[in-house]
Amino acid sequence: MMSVGLARKAAAFGASAAVLAALAAGLVASPAQAATAATTKAAPKVSVSTPAVSGGDYEGACPVKVNFAAKIKVPVKGKTELAYRWLHGDGSKGKVKVIKLSGKGTKSVTVRQSITFKEDVKGWEAVQVLGPKKVTSKKGYFSVSCQEPKEVRSHLDVSVSARAWASPDSYSGVCTPGDKIGFVGLIEANRPTWVRYRWILNGEVADYGRVKVYDTRKVGFGISPRHSQRGWAQLEILSPEGTSSNRAYYKVWCKDEAPAPAPKVSVSSATVSGTRLDMCNDGRGPGVDFKATLTSTGPTTVQYYWVVNGVRDNNTLERSVNGSLDVTWGIGGAQNSTKTEGTIELVVISPNSASSGVASYSATCPPKAGA
Repeated sequence: MMSVGLARKAAAFGASAAVLAALAAGLVASPAQAATAATTKAAPKVSVSTPAVSGGDYEGACPVKVNFAAKIKVPVKGKTELAYRWLHGDGSKGKVKVIKLSGKGTKSVTVRQSITFKEDVKGWEAVQVLGPKKVTSKKGYFSVSCQEPKEVRSHLDVSVSARAWASPDSYSGVCTPGDKIGFVGLIEANRPTWVRYRWILNGEVADYGRVKVYDTRKVGFGISPRHSQRGWAQLEILSPEGTSSNRAYYKVWCKDEAPAPAPKVSVSSATVSGTRLDMCNDGRGPGVDFKATLTSTGPTTVQYYWVVNGVRDNNTLERSVNGSLDVTWGIGGAQNSTKTEGTIELVVISPNSASSGVASYSATCPPKAGA
């Protein structure tokens, strides 16, 4: 039993009845420690569960409402106010809400919230109790993945698809008028229908039309590039439903046309084409006519001259040739001569050098009557 002196000492320190009781039980703790223990024993113990999420991993059409719920347990003795708020994963905090409780014992309160999401999100929610004691729950994680709703089609609906390609998809050569790149599109329909379409070439409308498609139907157009380029064409279906084909890519490399080779000229051997014995009656020797053939690989103008007995004739002759052309020339005998003989040659000087080669000739005047 506690002595009167000890009781007086405890009273002098202002100890409570609980402290006195502890001292009476023979405890050795100081009056301050005993007061603290009594206060701790009387403090309520508050707990809060991890928020439960309805559909924690959602995939589907948006917007979508996601529900959260958590359970808070609070010891109550008489009247108690429960203050709490929601903590969000983006760092924001909800409004503080207060629930008044009364009675005796541990009360269990379920708090709820709903959030509507319109786009993809990943995050968490937690509950923070502010009173009668501050405590925060663990994080309840969730995710929302928004997906486009699948279109439900009837077997009576018209379905149209398209694909396209370039033919050829590349060209290298001389760029002259005329189609060089053709584009072909294949339209497919699940039942007979009229289809309106247009071609897009490098972002601009290039052609359009309307055709009846029973099963498949080909449409197309062509381009004739005048310079090197690359690009794409796409077939767009305007109705009965909007859709587009793949892009058909192409490339063109324009090259300069190679110049035609210059015509070349050759000469056949010169021959005697005839003799003129009538010149003998005039006191001159017999005349001789010559012939050679010029042959050209293309249209051109030929310049040439004749060489008689190694001496060039002063006249340079000119003729147009495209293929083969016979050229002739003649000479007369010397005065009071009865025989004409020597060599003859035809020489080409343009567009290239050519020669007939040297040919010999001989002509004699017939003897005069009565000689």
